[in-house]
Amino acid sequence: MEGLSNIGTIKEILNSYGFKFSKSMGQNFLINPSVCPRMAEMCGAGKGVGVLEVGPGIGVLTNELCKLADKVVSVELDKRLIPVLGETLAEYNNFKLINGDIMEIDLQKLIQEEFANLDVVVCANLPYYITSPVIMKFLEEKLPIKSLTVMVQKEAADRLTAPVGSRESGAVTVSVAYYSKPEFLFNVSRGSFMPSPNVDSAVIRLNIDEKPNVLVKKENDLKRIIRAGFSQRRKTLSNCLSSSLGMDKATVNSLIERAGLTSAVRAEKLSLEDFGRLADCLTEYESNEK
Repeated sequence: MEGLSNIGTIKEILNSYGFKFSKSMGQNFLINPSVCPRMAEMCGAGKGVGVLEVGPGIGVLTNELCKLADKVVSVELDKRLIPVLGETLAEYNNFKLINGDIMEIDLQKLIQEEFANLDVVVCANLPYYITSPVIMKFLEEKLPIKSLTVMVQKEAADRLTAPVGSRESGAVTVSVAYYSKPEFLFNVSRGSFMPSPNVDSAVIRLNIDEKPNVLVKKENDLKRIIRAGFSQRRKTLSNCLSSSLGMDKATVNSLIERAGLTSAVRAEKLSLEDFGRLADCLTEYESNEK
């Protein structure tokens, strides 16, 4: 259905189904007609490609994805939108809707069943409150996907795509950089949505690598080091690791020095390789303690 980004059309459709926006689900539907075509093209949708979409809303972005991709599967939590999407996307035979919670779905099984012989990309206008959990689910489960193209809060976009080792970097920055190569695509103003949120948004793409961007002996230890390192941003790496990992200062400082770092450094100054070496030092230490 064309004209889905028109305010009048959106209101008419939603009113016909008695739909009311849910604040708890973070529902903000796109009304800027230039955003979705651009997003669909930049996510890599095309021939030989299947797109997994999260939170289609009334199908504004979905409509553009269906024009380009061989198949589009959208996961929508809100049951009230099922009949709406049935109307707005009725013309497409390459579209499938799954009603469910993306955080609870077996994505490996879904991709295997729905996208056989297709390259798979993810494209989504994510609700702000689940941005990081959804992104990390896709990355940590090591799914056979080429990229994630997501619209998120501008502040989150800046954090997710910040260089590791920069002042803007945080735990999620390092975690995302471990699995992917993040890319900032374009800004989206708050006026592009209905209802309009209180903040601006941005579209980013996480290009997935076949292998992690640093090799470590134990991936879970890398996660522990990242979480601990950023647990108290104003404190030194030594203090953060000691308090978060429950280790005495002398042992922590020894691990830090063995990784080629100084005990006074802060986590935000570390490179991805620094985190990797420190994680391996932790793995070796704990294996020797057993």
